[in-house]
Amino acid sequence: MERADIIGRMSNLAKRIVVLLLGAAGVSAGAASAQMVTPRPCDLYASTTPCVAAFSTTRAIYSAYAGPLYQLTRESDQGRLDVGLLPDGYANAAAQDTFCARTSCSITKLYDQSPNHNDLTPAPPGGAARGPFPDGYDVPAMAKRLPIALGGHKVYGIAISPGMGYRNDHPAGTAVHGQPEGVYMVTSALNLNTRCCFDFGNAETNDLDNTAGHMDAINIMCRGEIPCGANAGLDMEDGIYGHLKVPDGTAFVTDMGACDGQHTYAIYQGNAESGALTTTGVIPLPDGYQPMKQEGAILLGIGGDNSNWATGYFFEGVMTRGMPTASAMESVQSNIVAAGYRSQLP
Repeated sequence: MERADIIGRMSNLAKRIVVLLLGAAGVSAGAASAQMVTPRPCDLYASTTPCVAAFSTTRAIYSAYAGPLYQLTRESDQGRLDVGLLPDGYANAAAQDTFCARTSCSITKLYDQSPNHNDLTPAPPGGAARGPFPDGYDVPAMAKRLPIALGGHKVYGIAISPGMGYRNDHPAGTAVHGQPEGVYMVTSALNLNTRCCFDFGNAETNDLDNTAGHMDAINIMCRGEIPCGANAGLDMEDGIYGHLKVPDGTAFVTDMGACDGQHTYAIYQGNAESGALTTTGVIPLPDGYQPMKQEGAILLGIGGDNSNWATGYFFEGVMTRGMPTASAMESVQSNIVAAGYRSQLP
């Protein structure tokens, strides 16, 4: 029997032992094989609500993913580098540090880890705002701005400031016209403001406000000036709904939404370092949003019309086909906690 067949028949514990023994025997292992025994969020969603987009600057979101996480552009010579993974599935931040030594770098592309290849690049101008870059494009985030620790490794998150944002107006596989979907991001209750809109998720394809129901993006923002009063909610265009309170000062936040596209939705939030989720439960969509009218574009750090005045932190995020259950969300939360987000953020 082939070695892969033997491993496939063993329990999870046995698989761990075999992988360790193979490593000790000098067998070469790439990123995919090293993660073979470690489910990731998109593995957990796969059976009923598969991921249609998955982004992270910190780790692999699929256990089998072995490609790049993000692309850097170096200011000194406009050189580019794709930052990939260490054998255990965490970002190879040392490659970034070497490439960006003695100069600055920006994150000019976020690679979609799903089979759809829905990569994100700086957002084009929209109905609400133009960015500072040529032709009105938004500015990419600075690569060194947000170092953190994850699973004992140094990695980098994305720090969004006004004028920054990412978008893909022509993705594949995302929910449209009232189809069910889910979305989550690991973010923070720090570095927020009250401006529109620190969003991640589904939005208009023409960069305009096309009225109620044309978005389905998870949001986090302040609901008061001092203290911030951070809230998790779902930006459905012309309204953010759910308003689930996030404890003040939470460094790493799991912010989740799920919607059947027709009648109901739910918001979840939790501490990405420990514990379970709190939730609104499944509740009716607001008047004027039944059914939803999503267009399927993907955005990060901005609103559907390129409202680019928000601040916020992003570490990983996923969009699914189908509305995930509460138990699926809890499984993903456990996985996020196990990943080991740590260290004090600025």
